[in-house]
Amino acid sequence: MKSFHVTTFGCQMNEHDSERMKGMLESLGYAEAAARDDADLILFNTCSIREKADDRFVAHLYEARALKRRDPERVIGVGGCWAQSQKDAVFRQFPFVDVAFGPGQVHKLAEFLTADSLTAQGFFEFEGFTGHLPAKREREFQAWIQISAGCNMKCAFCIVPTTRGREVSRPFEELVAEIEVLAADGVKEVTLLGQNVNSYGLGLRPQPRRFSELLYAVDAITGIERIRYTSPHPAHMREDVIRAHAELDSVCDHIHLPLQSGSSRVLKRMRRTYGRERFMDRVALIREHVPDCAITTDIIVGFPGETESDFRETLEVAEEVGFDGAFTFIYSPRKDTEAAAFSDEFIPHEVAVERMERLVEVVQRRARERAQRFVGRTLDVLVEGASRQDPTRLRGRSSHNKVVNFDGLGEPGEIVPVTIASATSQTLAGEASFLSRLS
Repeated sequence: MKSFHVTTFGCQMNEHDSERMKGMLESLGYAEAAARDDADLILFNTCSIREKADDRFVAHLYEARALKRRDPERVIGVGGCWAQSQKDAVFRQFPFVDVAFGPGQVHKLAEFLTADSLTAQGFFEFEGFTGHLPAKREREFQAWIQISAGCNMKCAFCIVPTTRGREVSRPFEELVAEIEVLAADGVKEVTLLGQNVNSYGLGLRPQPRRFSELLYAVDAITGIERIRYTSPHPAHMREDVIRAHAELDSVCDHIHLPLQSGSSRVLKRMRRTYGRERFMDRVALIREHVPDCAITTDIIVGFPGETESDFRETLEVAEEVGFDGAFTFIYSPRKDTEAAAFSDEFIPHEVAVERMERLVEVVQRRARERAQRFVGRTLDVLVEGASRQDPTRLRGRSSHNKVVNFDGLGEPGEIVPVTIASATSQTLAGEASFLSRLS
C-alpha cells in the first residue's frame, strides 16, 4: 500500500481542503504516514497571504527535495494558493515537483496519480468545490463545511481573488443535505467556510439565498449543537446574521470581524468598502443583540502610507472595542495586488515592528480584561482532548471560542460544564462540574 503525508499552511479553508485531499487519497488506496520521510507521496497545501508563509513553505519543500534525491520514486505535490500564484514558474523554479494544482483543482490530484505515466503536470483552473470530495476529518465530532469559494472583493493587499477566483456559492439544499449526513455520522460542531460568508447565496439561481437562512436551516438539523463560521466582512455584516446569534442556541457566541485598520483613510486605500464608523456601528449592533459575544479580529500594521496618526486610530479602536483576541500582522506585499505598487510608501520595517509591539500590548491587555468576565461562571466546553500544556488535564473550547484547560472527566466530543477559576488573554482554566454532569 502506498502512503502519503500532507503538510498544511494557512487558513481554515486550507485545513478543510487538506482533509478532502486525505479522504480522496484514502479512497484511492493510500494510507497516511506519520512522518514525511515515510511517505511515497509528499503533499503541501500552501498559503500565499504573507511572505513569511511563502518562506516557511519553501524551506519545507527543499526538505522534500532531499528525500526525493534518496528515493527518486517519491512523488512531490504542491497544492493551494501559493501553487496557484506561482503557476507560471513553479516547475521552472522547483523542477523536482511532480504535480501542482490550485484550490479549485484538488480533484485533479487523483487523475494525476492514476495516470499511466507520471510526467510533471499543473492544474490551475477552477472546476469545482473541494467540498464535493470525500473527507478524512481530524476529529470525528467536528467538520469544516465549504459553503463558497473565491471572493468578489478587491482589497488592495489581498491575493485571494487571484488564487481562488470569483465567488461561487454551493447550492443551499446541497449544503443542508451534507450537514444532515455529517450529523448522522456523529458530528456535533460544524464550521461554515467562505472567503466572505456574509455574501453566501446572493448569486444562486433561480433562488438567491442569504447567509442567515443557512444558519437557521443548519440549526434545525438534529444532532448539530454548535455552528461556527469564518470569515465575515464588516461591510456585509447585517442585522439578520447578528439576530441569528441571539435567537439560535447552536450559533456560537463568537464573531470574527476583520478590522485591518482603525483609520478610515487607510481602509479606503485598502479598498475595504467600510470606514471606522461603519465598523464601530457593527460592533455596537453585535453587543446590543448578543452582549456576551466574543469579538475577534485581524489587523494589518504598516500598510503603505500609514502615518503615526493613522496607527493611533487603530490603537484607539482596539482600546475601545476590547477584542477578545486578534491576529496581528506586519504588511507584506503580494504579487499581483494593487498595494504592491505602493512601494514608494512602504513603511520602514523597524517602524512597523515598533507599532506592532504597541498594538499587541493593547490587544492582549484588553483581551485579558475582557476574559475576566468568565471567572466564576460555568461554561459549556466541547472537549477536544488532552491539554497541550498538561496531559493530565483536558482541553476544549467554549461557545466563545476560548480555549479552556480543565480538571475533571470528559470524552472528546462531549460537552462538559466547566466552572472557570482563572483567565488569561488567550485561555481559561477551571474544573468540570461533577454534579452538573451527573444531572
